[in-house]
Amino acid sequence: MDKHSRVNRRVFFLFLDGVGLGALDPDVNPLCRADMPTLREVLGGIVPTQETPAARTSLASLVPTDATLGVPGRPQSATGQATILTGRNVPALIGEHYGPRPDARIRPLLEHDTLFHRLRAAGKRVAFANAYPARYFHAVGNGKRIPGAMAYAARAAGIPLRNADDLAAGRAVSVDFTNRAWRERLGYTDMPLRTPEMCGRLAASLLNDYDLVVVEQWATDLVGHRRDWEEAIALLEALDGFLRGLLTEMDLNRDVLVITSDHGNLEDMRGRHHTTNPVPTIVVGHEHETLAADVRSLCDIHPLLLRVLS
Repeated sequence: MDKHSRVNRRVFFLFLDGVGLGALDPDVNPLCRADMPTLREVLGGIVPTQETPAARTSLASLVPTDATLGVPGRPQSATGQATILTGRNVPALIGEHYGPRPDARIRPLLEHDTLFHRLRAAGKRVAFANAYPARYFHAVGNGKRIPGAMAYAARAAGIPLRNADDLAAGRAVSVDFTNRAWRERLGYTDMPLRTPEMCGRLAASLLNDYDLVVVEQWATDLVGHRRDWEEAIALLEALDGFLRGLLTEMDLNRDVLVITSDHGNLEDMRGRHHTTNPVPTIVVGHEHETLAADVRSLCDIHPLLLRVLS
């Protein structure tokens, strides 16, 4: 690979909270029931499940990824996300899986030498593209709310969190990929409505200004805990539309889309707890096979992202 290609590669990192590789069973796994043509096309017609755990197509590689990290118990969000961000086995470091939000043992690990810190120190431009309402900033500022691991690490690295103005201008992403919840639940009645595909196109356009764009989809874990089939399928189909918009706008001859999760949940609707299933890591675009080849566990996501941006 020549120097020019290394300098100009860009990465869109789509993090899905609580999505594992489940059974190939539409009565158990919403991923088997939802209409997700974009994901199926990228993966050569398959659904990411335990029955088809690995795949390589001309566009993408799918790798089953261990989220248990050799620590007993069900994986949790704070330790799983901290592992992704640091490349360190955080559950092993603190002696347990822990979540949902980082505690006093985990927060110091997110305050230095994370993916965000290292990329910024190397002169890379990083955007954390989730949008947050005013009441979120108020609660964090008053100490009444601890941000999740992804947002906590972004703030610690000096990456600003995005707000309602950013969302309205198309510089940020809403968790429902439409902005409807901002209108109906958060009181932003003038927030423009968008289709998931339009949201994906706008999100991909951020790569014109940044080397790494991160979007955290946390609602997948929330819906998994609720065990609401209708809500789960609607969210997955919106996610597929978002992916369609992303891939329409990304230049896959040089850009890379990386999708992964921190633990299982949504893929098994028989209970309300996280699962110990492996999670899917999907790498789409430039040199996807080479980049995915070394992924075995959540510890490998950090070096993968550093490698593609080196």
